[in-house]
This record gives sequence, structure tokens and C-alpha cells, in this order.
Amino acid sequence: MILHITSRAEWAEAQTRGEYIAPSLNTEGFIHCSTEKQVIHVANAFYRGRNDLVLLKLDETKLKPELKWEAPAAAGPAPGVSESDLFPHIFGPINLTAVASVLDFMPDPASGTFTLPSLILITDN
Repeated sequence: MILHITSRAEWAEAQTRGEYIAPSLNTEGFIHCSTEKQVIHVANAFYRGRNDLVLLKLDETKLKPELKWEAPAAAGPAPGVSESDLFPHIFGPINLTAVASVLDFMPDPASGTFTLPSLILITDN
């Protein structure tokens, strides 16, 4: 399983459209994803304090577009992630059948930082 952070609004649009398209697909040619080990570092580096997020748990065996494991983007990895870590990148819109579950992804109210929610408790979409 791989993980993707998105807004509730973008997820709602995906459900209406029938597929999920992150803005990075148009600007970079792929959708950024993370492993369970990487996702908190990414969330705290790029989404700190945002209260409008969900975490998509993706079953990579059900993805229709190509999935590649690649080095961090040009900006480099998030703090706490090694340069040698490979990130999952999806090269096309995500088919909704690959979304195994969705979880509200809220930061700590005091610090604005994220912790990994129990993936076992993620609700089905």
C-alpha cells in the first residue's frame, strides 16, 4: 500500500469525476505518493497546520496508470527522509478502484504537526 495526501475538496471532485487527478500530474507529469515511513515527514514539511486534508491509502496492485519508484523531486526530500529513499510516483489519473480507504488527516491543534493515524482504522471510501 502507498499513501497520498490531498484536500477534502480535491477528493470530492475525484468522486464526482470518477478519477483522482492531483495538480502535480499537470505540472510535473506524475502524482506524488509516499510510503507509511515517508508520509509524516512529507506532511509536516509541506502541509503543516492544514485542516482540510485526507489521506488516501492506495492499493498499488489495482492502479491502472504506471507506478514508478523514484528519487525525491528536484526540491529534495522532506526533512527526515533520506536522499536515497525512493518515492512512489503515479503517471496518470488514479482510478478510484485503487483507493482502498480514506482517512481524515488532521494535524495536532497546538503544534500543527501530523502524526500517522492508525492505518488499521481507516474507513472504506
